[in-house]
Parts: sequence; C-alpha cells; structure tokens
Amino acid sequence: MCSVLTRVRPIHRAVALSLRLGANTEGSSYAATQSRRLSPGKNSVVDLQGNARFYCSRMAKTEGLLFRQLFEVESSTYTYLLADTNTREAIIIDPVLETIDRDLNLVEELGLKLILAANTHCHADHITSSGLMKKRIAGLKSAISKFSGASADILLSEGDKIYFGKHYLTVRETPGHTDGCTTFVSADESMAFTGDALLIRGCGRTDFQQGCAKCLYDSIHDKIFTLPDDCLVYPAHDYLGQTVSTVGEERKYNPRLIKSKDEFVEIMNTLNLPKPDKMDISVPANLVCGLHGL
Repeated sequence: MCSVLTRVRPIHRAVALSLRLGANTEGSSYAATQSRRLSPGKNSVVDLQGNARFYCSRMAKTEGLLFRQLFEVESSTYTYLLADTNTREAIIIDPVLETIDRDLNLVEELGLKLILAANTHCHADHITSSGLMKKRIAGLKSAISKFSGASADILLSEGDKIYFGKHYLTVRETPGHTDGCTTFVSADESMAFTGDALLIRGCGRTDFQQGCAKCLYDSIHDKIFTLPDDCLVYPAHDYLGQTVSTVGEERKYNPRLIKSKDEFVEIMNTLNLPKPDKMDISVPANLVCGLHGL
C-alpha cells in the first residue's frame, strides 16, 4: 500500500424537474446544458453569451487547505484540487482527459506537488486523465475503489485515508450508482466529495454499471447523511447552476431522498434515461486508468 494511505476502522424548479434532471448524470449532456440555460447566475459555467469559465475558486473552511473546484464543459463534470499550503503536496479528484493541460498548468502555477489522482468511480460520461497525468508527472499515483474493476496503483477500501501533507481524506464506500463508488470526506468532516452517488437535489442513476437503487439509498443515508449538517457536498456535476450543497440541505430538500426506500426505488426504476453518449468509449478506457487507445 502506497504511503499516502493508512488503514483505519470504518467507522424546486418543480420536484418533477428535479427528479428528472438531477438523475441525468452520465446520460445525455442535454440536461446539464439545459440546467445552465435555465439558471445562468454568477456561478454558471456558461453564460447566455456562451462564454466559458474554465475553473473557479472555492475557499476551504479548513486552515492550511488550498482548494479549487474545476469544471469540464462537455461532460459537465467537476474536478477537485486539494493541497497542503505548507508542504504543497496535492491530490486531484476526478480529473478529465480534455482538461489535463489546464489542470497541470494550474498545479504548476500554484507551486504544488501532485502526488495522487483519485477517481470516485469508473465514469461513463468522460475519460479520466489520471493515467496520462502519471506519464507526465514522475511519482504520481492513481487510485480508485477496489470494487470498481478498474486498474490503479492504489485500490481503495472503506476507511482508507488519503494523505497530502498534514491533511487527509477518508474513504467511505457508497455503492449503488456503480459497485465502486466512493465518497471522500475531509478529516474535519467539513467537505464531502460524493462523485455521482449524491448530487445536488438528485443522485446518480442506477440502471447500468452494476446499478442498485436500494444500495444507493442505503449508501447515502448511512455514509453521507450521517455527516454533520454543515458538511459541504461537492458532487461530480452541478444542478441548475448550483455548484455546492450541504448534507443538511440534501437531507431536507433532495426530492428523491426524502422519500421512503420503496418510493426511491420506484423513482429510479422509471427514469427511462438514454445511455451516456460516450459510455462505450469511456468505460473501457477508464478500466485501464484512461489509457485505452492512448
């Protein structure tokens, strides 16, 4: 096991629109595009004139933690960069192939030492850049859940800690969208990087890639909704221009997750979404750290 890890004990638009759009992660990009048009606002990535904002900064509540929230337009995906401001050691979560140059340029500009590229799951809507990053940064390691079926330098399990400087993220297994979904929680439980398990006013779909609606419901309630109310939720995708939520908000207002488990399963089983446009390309590539055909 790589030195960055140690083992520890596991420890409205209307509701109908929320139910529909909130699920359409790793499906058609239409929902993401429409969401930005419906609610452009100051946090929107694409404004009404079509000008793209390629990344934005978010302040971390944790002292000594550098944090950036980055955006990839085509797949409407967030990448997260975290670093120790003292040691400059950094990790990146869910990096996307199309934005590898932007991300690595930012790492260089900020004077960071990138030591780990971690994926929350095996994505179906984009190809990860973690494998290509390893070719460009000496000593960089990749990480993903051991249940993902994907290759990586580090296969993550419940309770693993991902260290960068004095900071760390704890791995919580949150299957349901896929078998290998994980949520990364900061040491002080002020931030949770939920991937496609929990989204803002929605959740990941459960109709492919080992999807299981009952499992996802349990994962979110047992592993994410047990975090403090003010814990910030940073998902893999935005919703109607919203880029961050909290555990308390989602527990109270998420239109699917305030339902009973049986009602949730019925909702998830009747979404009838198209499969992701790039699924047939992305999944095989992501099973080999994004390097298939590269």
